[in-house]
Amino acid sequence: MFDYRAAADLLQGRVILVTGAGDGIGRACAISCAAHGASVVLLGRTLSKLEAVYDEIEAAGYPQPAICPLNLETAAEKDYDDLADQLFDTFGKLDGLVHNAALLGPRTMLDNVKNEDWQQLMQVNVNAPFALTKAMMPLLRAAPDASVVFLSSSVGRKGRAYWGPYAVSKFALEGLMQVLADEQDGTSEIRVNSVNPGATRTAMRKAAYPAEEPEKNPEPSEIMPVFLYLLGADSKGVNGQALNARD
Repeated sequence: MFDYRAAADLLQGRVILVTGAGDGIGRACAISCAAHGASVVLLGRTLSKLEAVYDEIEAAGYPQPAICPLNLETAAEKDYDDLADQLFDTFGKLDGLVHNAALLGPRTMLDNVKNEDWQQLMQVNVNAPFALTKAMMPLLRAAPDASVVFLSSSVGRKGRAYWGPYAVSKFALEGLMQVLADEQDGTSEIRVNSVNPGATRTAMRKAAYPAEEPEKNPEPSEIMPVFLYLLGADSKGVNGQALNARD
């Protein structure tokens, strides 16, 4: 695992938005950030899942989170701008943005992929992170040292047969990360990096590898050190890096 031990108050006073916060890695990230002092903005499409995470954070006595239901497949520019206005009125800044939400899409040869499936996946996995990041830039600039984290994949760093639009979307996110990081280098205090979580015990992993024994993979909570590192002040100056949650 990524070798980092976070201080208990690492994220004290920070505001961190996590997409796909209702379950899996997003849920674990939201809870972990809250446990280290952050006010977490829970973004996802299923209100009941967000409410369950909200209740878990509240019950633990962590800083009160905020719920922002949003369907990334159908969200328009105005939805992102309205969210930015809402967060500005509530918090005045954004210290961290974790792009976790994604679709797996069809696992087949590219020439078997339906155009509508390709478009749907790119909308959620690529267009939405671009639009959300763009809308959040003024809030990120308002923070002393903000961090943007894109969730990548091993198939987004080396192409693999039958991973189709998912792999291509993760390659796109790596490119988006690199361009954005290079643009912020020397022009703002925003750092931008990507994380490959590796095999993790999530519903998406189970769908991708139905024959795999899930108990052999770590729980999402076990891969949080790399996220805490990137979202806290200890990673100041780390920019444009493609990191791995597991060795």
